[in-house]
Amino acid sequence: SDGTAGIHLPEARATGWMSRAEVARALEKTRDFLAASALDPAVLRGERPDEAMALINPHQSDVRDFLKKAFRAPDRENDPLLLFSRFRSSDVRPAGDVVKTRGRVTFQEGERGAVQVSTDVTYVYPVVRAAGGDDEVARTIVRREVVMSWDDPAKIVIEPGTFSLVSYKVDTTNGGCDTYTGYLTPAFLAERAATRPDGGAEVDPYDRSTSME
Repeated sequence: SDGTAGIHLPEARATGWMSRAEVARALEKTRDFLAASALDPAVLRGERPDEAMALINPHQSDVRDFLKKAFRAPDRENDPLLLFSRFRSSDVRPAGDVVKTRGRVTFQEGERGAVQVSTDVTYVYPVVRAAGGDDEVARTIVRREVVMSWDDPAKIVIEPGTFSLVSYKVDTTNGGCDTYTGYLTPAFLAERAATRPDGGAEVDPYDRSTSME
């Protein structure tokens, strides 16, 4: 499906400290975060994901440190791609304005009555070289699992309307290997042939039969 249409939300029910309506709102805001971190055109062009970051609990000091380092000096531990999809606009640009998605969102009661939401979404980004010259479309596939906790402000130091991050991990295909530049760096056919003369194994981008390691 296209964009947020591929991210299916479960039916809300009263859970933990939240009523059914509050859970529904938390699920919608969860999807808003996924859209702002992985579908927003400005973020995909490499701009700071301010809208997405505004939904993260500002009192979570380890996450605050991670975000600061990830945008200033990204490395293996502090890689913005763990949470956000970004391309360097001087290298590539989107081929059209559709990002295909497939994903699921589930929720359960977490610690101290929190509503813990788990998201597992695959995004397929078609891009072309920014310089032009040919019309080859490369595809970068990103699968992200993000778990967040919508905490009870009576029990946790948190700003209303924000969540605490529990865990996050990413798996990318044709996004650049171990470069830690803070950007997805897809290879085009000529480059891929040079680095993988055997052609490499084909991967089904939508294969979600296994959980991410």
